[in-house]
Formats: sequence, structure tokens, C-alpha cells
Amino acid sequence: MRALLFTANNEPMSVEEVTLDAPAQPGEVHVKWKASGVCHSDLSVWEGKLPIPPGCILGHEGAGVVVSAVDSKTGLAPGDHVIGNFVPICGECFYCKNGQPYVCSQGQIIGMSRFPFSRSDGSRFFGGMGGLATFAEESVVHEAALVKIPADFPLGQACLIGCSVTTGVGAVLNAAKVTKGSTVAVIGCGGVGQAVIQGARLAGAARIIAIDLSEAKRASAARFGATDSVDPAVQDATGAVMGMTEGRGADYAFEVVGHPALQRQAFDMTRTGGVCCWVGVPALDTEVSIPAAMLTLLNKSIIGTIYGSCDVREDFVRFVNLAKKGDLDLANMVSRRIKLDDINDAFTEMLEGDAIRSVVEYD
Repeated sequence: MRALLFTANNEPMSVEEVTLDAPAQPGEVHVKWKASGVCHSDLSVWEGKLPIPPGCILGHEGAGVVVSAVDSKTGLAPGDHVIGNFVPICGECFYCKNGQPYVCSQGQIIGMSRFPFSRSDGSRFFGGMGGLATFAEESVVHEAALVKIPADFPLGQACLIGCSVTTGVGAVLNAAKVTKGSTVAVIGCGGVGQAVIQGARLAGAARIIAIDLSEAKRASAARFGATDSVDPAVQDATGAVMGMTEGRGADYAFEVVGHPALQRQAFDMTRTGGVCCWVGVPALDTEVSIPAAMLTLLNKSIIGTIYGSCDVREDFVRFVNLAKKGDLDLANMVSRRIKLDDINDAFTEMLEGDAIRSVVEYD
């Protein structure tokens, strides 16, 4: 089988033939991936901004079909359609037992503790985030990192629910709890940002302001529900939002890039008593300066969210059903469909181009 190997930060990844171990331990599942989104978080790992070392196979936004499973407690069986969950759920830690499985304390230990891939030279590779390794044609992962979905939904769209849709829509509905009739500003209109915009539309926001340097992404945002747009290269984004809201600012402001200056900008454009939600993940050694007194005196809230603060065991199927009803548009979030060999180019396009989401299709 073929896989894209991540062997060094900021160096092109190579597609090679690798050998995959058969599942052997209880809970291990052999999955044949059918589609994988190319997510900015994979790019951040490759750049060294997120602490997952080389010697692994990246990719965490995948959907596929179960080939086999060993003693599955969740009942996974050959032929089941599944979406990968990059924060495996142990079900036993403090967070899982208290309604926050998206920060499971054992998730990455469960996910990344196995090295099921071997290279021709004998070296072993582990799966990246959650152990999913969706940049390989097949993988062996723990069942805690998989969620069964209805078999009648296209896997080429379902893969987006594995990260971008869940992160963005969940940030709106679960974390910020956007209210009907409100004004929402969204900084960054890539894959997750477009999902935030769709989430705001689902929540009934009256005004949704898309802020992005890319004209193409702003145009896409309008199709997904944005009512207004701002080009920050032409006008000050904070001033523009203030001008649209009688000088108050947005009820909810989302930063979906992962840049400290933009996180501060999202705070500044949030109205008194409003909610600023940070969705993008910057490098771990960065900090943001916020006027401490204003946080108190203006009664603003800053909320961080990972994975849209979702319980994927319920929310994955929830989002599939919303898409089946036409309430979520996943088909048009796919900018282009590519092959495994094209992922390096997709990384470049994320850095320089207008793509919302490139999706790898497997045979």
C-alpha cells in the first residue's frame, strides 16, 4: 500500500510503498480510507508549529470503510462506514466523564502509541493526530478514534466532518453559542472559517461578516451565508466591523487563522458584553497581549475551542444528517479533488492560494 511519509519539517514529503501490520490488539481496527481532507493543522505539523515529530504519516480528516476489527466494544464490523476522530475518546478520564471528550487526557496516547507502518528499510512509522494517518491508503487505528456513520452519505464529503466542519460549526453552536439575530464576524475564510459561517447561518445570525485577504474566499463565504465581507488589505477590519454595527462591534467574533495579531483583532472588534472565540491554533510559543482592565470593564468573554467543543460520537452523525437535509453544504467546500502524490502542492496552495479544501480521493 502507498503512504505519504513525513520525515522532516519543511521538506517535501514522499509517497512510498509501506507495509501495514494487521490489527491484533482488542479495539484495533483496519480501515481503508476513501477520502481525506488536507487540513491546515497538517501543514502546521509539517512546519513544526505543532509538536508532532517527523517519523509519522499525517492526515486526520478522513472517511473510509472498516476492513476488519478485533474485539470492538463499539460494535464496528467489516463494511461499516466511519469518520476518523483525531481526539480519540477513552471514556474513562475526568474530561470524558464530565462532558468534555474533546479534551480527553488519554486521547493522543491512545491514538499515537502504535507504529503499524513499516518502510522498506525496516523503520517504523506511527499515525499522526489521533493515530489516523489518512495520508495513507489504509491504516490500523483504535476504535476510540472512529465514529460509525450512515452508509448512504458520500465519503468524499463525510471526510470534511472529521475536522473542518466539526471544528467550525461546533465552535458556533457549542462553544460560542451564537444566538438568533446576532452579528458575527469571522476572520479567516478557509475550510474551518467557511464552516463557522455555515454554523452562524444555522444559528440564525442576522449579519455574518467574512474577513479575508482572498477575494475568492470572500465570494465563497457569500455562497455559504455571509451577508457582508471585508478585504483587510483595503480597509481596517476592526473599523469596518464597527462601522457596520453602529460603533458597537460584533456580538461574536471568531479568529480562524491562528495568528496572535488576528486574535487580538478579534477581541478588539467584539462589542462590550460580547464573545470572542479563538478557533485557529498558533505556534505553541506565541502569546497574545490583551488589555486586562478592558476584559473586565467591558465584560467581554474570550473562549478557546478545540474540535468545536463537540462530542463526535453524537455530532458527527448530527452533521451528516444536516448535510443530507441540505442545511450544511459540504459538496461546495471541496475546492478540488486530488491524489496522494499531490499533497505537497496542496500544502503550497494553502500557503499561497485560494483553496478552501483539497480532498484526496483513494481508489
